[in-house]
Amino acid sequence: MAKQTSEPASTAVERQGSAVCRIALIGFGTVGRSVAKILCESGNPSLRLTHICNRNVQRKKQDWVPAEVVWTDDVDSVLKSDADIVIELIGGLNPAEQILRKALESGKSVVTANKQLIARCGPDLLQLAASKGCQLEFGASVAGGVPVIPALRTGLCGDRLHGIAGILNGTCNYILSRIENARVPFSEALEEAQARGYAEADASEDLDGGDARAKLAILALAGLRTRVEPESIRARTIRPVDAVDFDYAADLGCTIRQISRADLKEGTLFADVGPCLVPSDSPFGRVQRNLNLVLTSGQYGGDMAFLGAGAGGDPTAVAVVSDVMFVAQGLAGGKRDVASDVSTPGISSDFETPWYLRFFVRDQPGIVARLAQILADHHLNIDSLLQKPGFEKASLPFVITLEPCHDSQLHPALERMAGLDFAVRPCLCLPILR
Repeated sequence: MAKQTSEPASTAVERQGSAVCRIALIGFGTVGRSVAKILCESGNPSLRLTHICNRNVQRKKQDWVPAEVVWTDDVDSVLKSDADIVIELIGGLNPAEQILRKALESGKSVVTANKQLIARCGPDLLQLAASKGCQLEFGASVAGGVPVIPALRTGLCGDRLHGIAGILNGTCNYILSRIENARVPFSEALEEAQARGYAEADASEDLDGGDARAKLAILALAGLRTRVEPESIRARTIRPVDAVDFDYAADLGCTIRQISRADLKEGTLFADVGPCLVPSDSPFGRVQRNLNLVLTSGQYGGDMAFLGAGAGGDPTAVAVVSDVMFVAQGLAGGKRDVASDVSTPGISSDFETPWYLRFFVRDQPGIVARLAQILADHHLNIDSLLQKPGFEKASLPFVITLEPCHDSQLHPALERMAGLDFAVRPCLCLPILR
């Protein structure tokens, strides 16, 4: 075992032959605890946990952590230590960004699961890491234990990817698949997800697409080499989806999932997050409960799929430790991750797809004719009309599907429809992905 010294962390690059990689863990919550346990129980002689940093650290101490590990609430002391790798698991933007920058500036490599930080600052942090001869890995920031980020950055880097789509939020997928399987109301499915610990008390970030679009921005960075501000990606909520929508979707051979998608075409990134109709027998249609799925499309390698548990302490911890081992191998071998050049494309949500329009109306003569006229005025072609019997005339659901058209063509028509006197609820407009 290599002898510990007090040399500055900035000289870690020069000690490429060192037998031991020293690791400092900042954040000892659910994931941090699992990471520490894996590191302590792995028996890997090349990895040594040296520091655990957390607020109120005295209450966090565990007897299964080796006695030589330093417990502290002083982040600066960790950053000034001889640790080679800093694991950041506190989340959020502040003070996480300052911690990462200080660690990289001092020549320490960093592993993080912080999706919000990587989504917003990833390109700049990667450039900083490269300039300091160290590494920044963030495989756990998307899809938990599913190794999609390492695959994008290494396994698929020889391909030219042009498309990424995924089920990236386990909370939404649980709720939608629960409505599908039990035909329960949205509110009941949400309450069940909260009771099972899949959803927070305030689940807005999940339900309204904020979580998924931050993850999509990271996937676009890692796979499409594009710089995307998460807020520039349109996010649509799943809240209006009703059990009856799954009945109509089934008639179309489909189901409904929250899909995050990004396609790079001629310098424009078409990106969107929200509920979509997908074929029931497709990879997306078969994903149930809180699993995640990512599909990539490449010029040479074609389509690839990554499926697995997208959340939870242990799966996410496995992704973190895998990143740590990857960094440690790079330190030992003198290899450095080079930040790829990234482009800053224009962002658009103007996809061309077929569309599903679901209406709740007060039944009266001429409804279909008035809707058809509005659609015709905007040069939109109806593909089918579906109406199930047995509903009250005061709140009657029916569906119109449209032939492929651009989002920008459709929305002026929807604005006109919103003012019609027979509408009981706003029209639910969902893309149909084939």
